[in-house]
Amino acid sequence: MWSSTPAFSAWPEALGLAAIGDPELVHRFADTVRREYLAVGFRVALHPQIDLASEPRWARQSGTFGSDARLTAELVRAYVRGLQGPALGPGSVSAMVKHFPGGGPQKDGEDPHFAHGKEQVYPGGMREHHLEPFKAAIAAGCAQMMPYYGQPAGTDWEEVGFGFNKGVVTGLLREELGFDGIVCTDWGLLNDATIFGQKHPARAWGLEHLSPAERAARALEAGCDQFGGEQCPEVVVELVRSGRVPQSRIDASVRRLLREKFTLGLFEDPYVDPDAAEETVGRADFTALGAAAQRRSLTVLTNPRGLLPLAARPKLYVRGVDAAAAAAYGEVVADPAAADLAVLRLRTPYEPRENLFESYFHSGSLAFPEPELGAILALLDRVPTLVCINLERAAVVPEIAERAAALVADYGASDSALLDVAFGRAAAEGRLPFELPRSMAAVAASRPDVPNDTHDPVFPHGHGLAL
Repeated sequence: MWSSTPAFSAWPEALGLAAIGDPELVHRFADTVRREYLAVGFRVALHPQIDLASEPRWARQSGTFGSDARLTAELVRAYVRGLQGPALGPGSVSAMVKHFPGGGPQKDGEDPHFAHGKEQVYPGGMREHHLEPFKAAIAAGCAQMMPYYGQPAGTDWEEVGFGFNKGVVTGLLREELGFDGIVCTDWGLLNDATIFGQKHPARAWGLEHLSPAERAARALEAGCDQFGGEQCPEVVVELVRSGRVPQSRIDASVRRLLREKFTLGLFEDPYVDPDAAEETVGRADFTALGAAAQRRSLTVLTNPRGLLPLAARPKLYVRGVDAAAAAAYGEVVADPAAADLAVLRLRTPYEPRENLFESYFHSGSLAFPEPELGAILALLDRVPTLVCINLERAAVVPEIAERAAALVADYGASDSALLDVAFGRAAAEGRLPFELPRSMAAVAASRPDVPNDTHDPVFPHGHGLAL
């Protein structure tokens, strides 16, 4: 989405597309992804991610379409058709939808990449609600599906990770919902791995006591076709030779995998044209579409005294904003005391984790700690301040919302996108894709499987102002 690779067009994250809520835009986005991926030879997309953002602390929300099951279902239909076209074929990119049956309801908001986050819970009884987007994806013809790592707790499902869970993969996904595409496990279910120089156990939650071969047998019995991120074919070969897994079971998965490769035309035409790739990736019209989407996705949360839109060329003090970009809109000054206005960009708070891999998963508290909060509020009290907070998860910002001259949310937008909206050169259309809680106590008291379940949120789901 928000591309860190300059060659590709840069769009807002999926949360930003949800903030706009326009299926036609999502279709155009996915079609752009399709064209750029085809140009460089990518034929499977490990997205869209259609988990519901129902636990405010969960680290993976930026890749979702937010907390609304109905909207997510509507957008995933457009997304799959944009990637795959009317039918899967040589001009398609295969959509691997994830994470079945919905990875949002994580206990305490922790992530099941790690053992302390393996439990997925449904205290609100909304398990079926989380399936709605997946039903829409299947109806749209998605080619592949990825189960999540989570281990369901307190349900009638077997308490093993979803990639090993026959009742979920075969019983629910294949038999009840009618999915006949490829099921690819999430990464690293079978073998321990070294990530960033640190040892991590296989994510075989509920089956930690089994050997890699026994885990592979369980995943195959569950109905999975492919093991994500691992190469150990000798394990599968030995399972067949020993009689533990019948060859017919392997043949069924090989048939699915080869069928898709033939359908995509990979055997007839496996190559790309470097010149065409250079012309296609980051094409001017793709870049313009992404830039416009960034502006549309911005969400104005407060504007109590009509600060926005700004006029003339004010003296600007900026923090977290590129001074060169700001100079196109006003005179940039080094001291807030000399400024007419400050522009402050923030990111969603999180608790740093010691493990290097886990440090990339922004988890834990959603509230700014001291002394960081005090420094932010001191600036807001010193000079009228436009605050823009990047929401990769919900943030707890009641004090900032009360004291900012204006508060805007973004989901992956450039400084120029923010300033264009602030100065009335573009219109912000975004609406919050989830609520913003009032306190961490309210978050802790909410139910992980129930969207928008915190008491008295500062901003409800769907909030957004027009300028």
